[in-house]
Amino acid sequence: MKKSMLFFMSLAFIISTSSCKDNNTSDKVLTQEITFKKDGTLRVYKKASDSLITTFNLEIAEGDYETQTGLMYRKSMPADAGMLFVFKTIEPRAFYMKNTEFPLDIVYIDEHKQIVKIYTMATPMDPTSLPSNLPIKYVLETNGAVTSSLGILEGDRVEWNIE
Repeated sequence: MKKSMLFFMSLAFIISTSSCKDNNTSDKVLTQEITFKKDGTLRVYKKASDSLITTFNLEIAEGDYETQTGLMYRKSMPADAGMLFVFKTIEPRAFYMKNTEFPLDIVYIDEHKQIVKIYTMATPMDPTSLPSNLPIKYVLETNGAVTSSLGILEGDRVEWNIE
């Protein structure tokens, strides 16, 4: 009985002294907004005339984490920017907008760097799958409605350089 009473008194003392310390630090978890980082430049050309449509500053999603996260958790992206995903294999893929806070255009690109499918104004936070329907090697994400406002169409082609 004395041993158990001594144990509980010791435990109470430890708990009371550890919880009575001054706590001047905040328990808040601070997050830092992810900002765009320019890795290169991407150019879009008209299929029929081979004329330049536009140029985007390019951020490349590298590695598993960046590829899986993409533009999720970001508040925005510069108007002249895009994120390029480069995959090792050529196969049909699907992207979604879960945890993406602003509308995007999702541009699927085949191994010849030709645009094969475009989703315009994909809805923020929507977990619905947006499939390429064809084998692709690359995906470009731009701000929503950019492809339609610039006249970028399926069949147009892209080129890029890494800085």
